[in-house]
Amino acid sequence: MSRVVIGFLKFTLLAIILMAFDRSEAQGLLKMGFYRTTCPTAEQIVRDTVTKAVMTNPGMAAGIIRLYFHDCFVRGCDASLLLKPVRGSEGESEQDSLANAGTLRGLEIIDQAKARLEATCPNTVSCADILAFAARDSTNMVGGFSYDIPSGRRDGRVSNINDVRLPGPHSDLDTLNSSFVEKGLSVRDLVALSGAHSIGRAGCNSVVSRLYFFNGNGTDPSLDPKYATILKRKCPKHQLSRKTELDLVTPNRLDNQYYRNIKQQRVPFSSDEALVDSTITATMVTNYAKNPTAWRKDFAAAMVRLGSLDVLTGTRGEIRKKCGVVN
Repeated sequence: MSRVVIGFLKFTLLAIILMAFDRSEAQGLLKMGFYRTTCPTAEQIVRDTVTKAVMTNPGMAAGIIRLYFHDCFVRGCDASLLLKPVRGSEGESEQDSLANAGTLRGLEIIDQAKARLEATCPNTVSCADILAFAARDSTNMVGGFSYDIPSGRRDGRVSNINDVRLPGPHSDLDTLNSSFVEKGLSVRDLVALSGAHSIGRAGCNSVVSRLYFFNGNGTDPSLDPKYATILKRKCPKHQLSRKTELDLVTPNRLDNQYYRNIKQQRVPFSSDEALVDSTITATMVTNYAKNPTAWRKDFAAAMVRLGSLDVLTGTRGEIRKKCGVVN
């Protein structure tokens, strides 16, 4: 048995142990229909706001799902990512980090939903729950499937740039796996959630290293040559401010085309290509490429687990009046 496979088995065992503890705790803190009596229309208000925004601009669905992941992966699902930088203060917020600065989309949609909720049910629905609902509704809008997600999260009061340690577009498989295991998520969660890269866009600055500077001045040989040519047209060498779709086949559809793209070596990020670097993850990629139902089921389950990370409940945290600032 190879060292890589043995390492993955160890990581997976640790993930199972961590997840068993985290899930049992989170399930006792969050619950379905949390606002059933205090704000019965809460989820519908978020759904209506997201539906209107995504119908106008389908790309906003990818932005909202990315907000959800980037928030929950840092300090847990406490809406800390939504806190705007306070100019003149010594500390910088999560929005100032390299992974987030200038690339966050959909913040205004969360703000719109929050304003409507404050008018209907003041001081009741947290920004963290709004973001969780919005990610679920975005999935439904562009993927055609949905899932139930528990609520009861409260909002954090801290957003610190130094807490941001997110896997990036150049991460290798060991780095990706370690980052998920540290959060109590599994290898399957990693592969399933990566399917969100079937929608959205990437800045050309995140792909030029594979196109022009691989091993100095070449093109990454793991890229399909025809695909590399298309990417070079979309991302000329000295025009890094441009963007390219993550999935050229179904760019506005959250589906399993992403996994077919991986098998065809037609993904822009080396972190996506890395999912075939072990037998375990490569088998999952093949299964998802063939079986969209299996991927949808695992993606939905992983989104729920993601939403349970390090949540604030009870009297911890607060219910912000505006998502961009603490009370």
